Amino acid sequence: MRLLAVTFETDDPAAAARFWAGLLDREPIEDFGGLLLPGDDTQLGLRFVAGRPGRLGSNRMHLHLTSSDLDDQRQTVATAIKLGAHHLDVGQRPEETHVVLADPAGYEFCVIEPGNDYLAGCGPLGELTCAGSRQVGTFWSQALGWTLVWDRGEQTAIQSPHGGTKIAWDTWDGTPVTPNQQRFELLPDDGDQRAAVDELTSLGATRLDTRDDGIVILADPDGNGFCVRPAGAAAASKSCSCW
Repeated sequence: MRLLAVTFETDDPAAAARFWAGLLDREPIEDFGGLLLPGDDTQLGLRFVAGRPGRLGSNRMHLHLTSSDLDDQRQTVATAIKLGAHHLDVGQRPEETHVVLADPAGYEFCVIEPGNDYLAGCGPLGELTCAGSRQVGTFWSQALGWTLVWDRGEQTAIQSPHGGTKIAWDTWDGTPVTPNQQRFELLPDDGDQRAAVDELTSLGATRLDTRDDGIVILADPDGNGFCVRPAGAAAASKSCSCW
């Protein structure tokens, strides 16, 4: 199972894609009614589609960018501000050296300080951190075949066998259960969507719907919606959306 992208809803997908393309030095492409910043074996793909914008303080997922040194961190923050981000006060303490920002679509993200051992070697997009239980972290470890690299209390984190971007879960106060404007999009590596869906349900997912375009929508054990695209969907129709 391949994690094709994490999708973010926004009222202006083109603006959100331009922001993240400029920050991550990627080229956006049209994809399923949205704009995709393709990832690779070690870096997570991001997709932006029309929908409800993010709501600060209530988003399920935050991106963490890494820094090689203090100059690099300052440059990343300056670039983000120039592209349309703004600073956020989320109660961070004076001794904390990461920088919290909001992107133009209303989603929080952090520029992490240099020397962070946990994100060492993860690449520029170091982590996607999510609101969720330990159960959902172990579910996604099994579903994607990614290594469980952190497992303490309710905190879990997984990483591709190739390394790169980590995905982490922890319980967050005040995060709503529904509806979710951020979601995973999967593509079966072998093209067998039916087998992929059967495997996901055997691991604890719940099947919710099958779209006319062949996309199957499921929910993970925490109730977060995600979808499995049919074979060939990565480069297919540009007129439909996963949700």
